[in-house]
This record gives sequence, structure tokens and C-alpha cells, in this order.
Amino acid sequence: MPFLPEGAVLSGRDLPRPWRTLLAAVLAALLAGCSSGDKGEEGGPAEISATVISTFKPGSNETRFGALEFVGGLELSSNNVFLGAISALRLRPDQRHFIAVLDTGHWMTGIIERDDEGRLKGVGDARITPMIDRHGGTDAGKGDMDAEGLALRGDHVLVSYEQYHRVDAYPDPGFEISPPDGSLPLPIPRLQLRANHSLEALMIAPQSSPLAGSAVLVTEDSLDDQGDMLAAILDGPLNGRFTVRRHAGFSVSDGVFLPDGDLLLLERRFGLMHGLGVRIRRIAGADIKPGAVVDGDVIFEAGSTAQIDNMEGIDVFRAADGSLHVILISDDNHSILQRSLMLEFRLHDESVVSQK
Repeated sequence: MPFLPEGAVLSGRDLPRPWRTLLAAVLAALLAGCSSGDKGEEGGPAEISATVISTFKPGSNETRFGALEFVGGLELSSNNVFLGAISALRLRPDQRHFIAVLDTGHWMTGIIERDDEGRLKGVGDARITPMIDRHGGTDAGKGDMDAEGLALRGDHVLVSYEQYHRVDAYPDPGFEISPPDGSLPLPIPRLQLRANHSLEALMIAPQSSPLAGSAVLVTEDSLDDQGDMLAAILDGPLNGRFTVRRHAGFSVSDGVFLPDGDLLLLERRFGLMHGLGVRIRRIAGADIKPGAVVDGDVIFEAGSTAQIDNMEGIDVFRAADGSLHVILISDDNHSILQRSLMLEFRLHDESVVSQK
């Protein structure tokens, strides 16, 4: 899989990869050994406490919300101050281990723990490490390492960034201690991307779909002249740009492809009139092609009366009983007024909230 096509090679300031990898490993080891007292350790273990969320709407036993059935949830906290600002999360094939990115320029890895009934119980073996940039250094905080989207494909971890707009490819294994191998070409002109509202959702289409395993990107709130969200197929047989219809002030925060090739887009909204809101739209995979304007059914929607926050990440996995489950994760912006939530739902195909 070529990550360094003509016109997308790294800067001439880069060291040869063996030296960059060695430098990154030394830097990661030094960071892991630097204690921050009660604040935890950057580059090391993060002990995470979890409070179980048993109902999606407090005071109600209702479990069905559109096409989603609430299974369980967690509110996460830690004495490690780097926990938070989670932008995206992807499960490994075992459905327990995960990789997440924080928009402060950090990786987070860990294991999802479950109780005897299979419900979410906690997060174990968590580690938070600084992301290594293409020059072998780190840039903790907002800026060049404002990670928003995350996707796993073959032997690489792909990450999309806002502000310094790009999609970098990190070697897997080794992403925590390595700079990126290269960058995927970006069909969207950077001048059309808004600084803090750009490369938000990054996902991989099924190999069996017409997109043939391509990386697909949808922007958060970078709009064309018709007010639709810019998007692109970054590689593969249908490489090119398309747009996603924008409705009711919702902006895209993440997405994931279903096994049948359809795309679930996670969207959020916040305002004085409507308050906090989240919803999921299902986009027909066959509609995603260069030049298209895609839209889809709203299959799930919730507001501030439910157990939601700034919902940033979504992933899908197949449970032991064969049903598809959806995992949602929130970004607390490192604010005492917000929460880091992990929510799990069972997906039912037969119900939608509205037709567009």
C-alpha cells in the first residue's frame, strides 16, 4: 500500500527512517520516565476509574432509541491529567484491545473489560503516550498534532489532523514510538478547509465493497458553496471528492463502515436554542462516489436529557451472538463541566428516526 505517492513525500528535513525510529524510541523512553506526581505520567500507564451507566435516560428503563438498543456505558476518570479529549477510538479484531487518539497529540491504548453478563465494566492496561511527528519530535497540546480521525488498515494506523491538515500513516505495530511512514494525498484543497473544523472523520471501507478498502474522509464543518460538508475517497478505484448534505446545524464528528458497506456518520450539535445533541445517519455505501452529494436516514438521535456529552468517536463490532454493536466515546475537552463517556448499543436495522 503506497503511502508516499509522488507529491506526497515527506520533507527533506526528515532523517532516514532508522534514525527517526531510534530517536522516537529514545524520546518515548525519556518521557515514560518523567514523573508528573499526582498528575500521572505522560508516556506511561494511566489508571482509569469507571462508573457504570446502567440507563441511557436517567429515571427511565427505556432501552430502545431509534435503531439502537442501549446495552451499557461507562464514565471514565483518572488522576492522569492526560486522560480526556478523546477524538476517536478503534477496536482491535479481538474486540477488547483498542487504540484511541486525543486531540492534544497523544495515543491512548487499553483493554475494554466486561462483567459476567458481557456489559461494560471498565478499562484496563491503559497507556497514554505522546504522538511522534514526522520529524521525530512531539507537540503536546493543540497545533500540529491536533488528532481527530483514526483508522486501522493492514500494517498501518492512519490519523487525520485539523489545523495542519493531513492524514499520516504510522507503522503498526510500533505506532507509539515511531514517526509516520508518510502521508496520504488529500484531494481537498487545503484553502477550503477550516482551521478547527476540518479532517474529523476517517474510516476504512470494507474490502468487499465498491470502495475496495479505501480510506474515506468527511470534514466536520468545512463546507462547499451549497453548504454541504466536504469529503473525499483518499485512494482506491473511486478516488475523488464528494460532499455530505448538512442538516439542522449538526456537524460530523466521526464515522464507521458497516460490514455491508453502508456508512454510519456520528454527528453532534450544541447551541442555545437546541442544547446538546447527537445523532447517527446511515449513508448507503453505493452512493459514495466522486462528485456525489450523499445523504441518509437518521437512525438514532438523543439530546441533553440522555447520558451524552460531546460525542466524538464511533466504532462497530460483531458480538458473540452475531449482532452488530456500536461503541460511542466522548471528548471532555479536559473540562470539569464535561465527561469522558463510553456507551454501547446494539444495532437494529429495521428502525429509523426520520427520512431525509
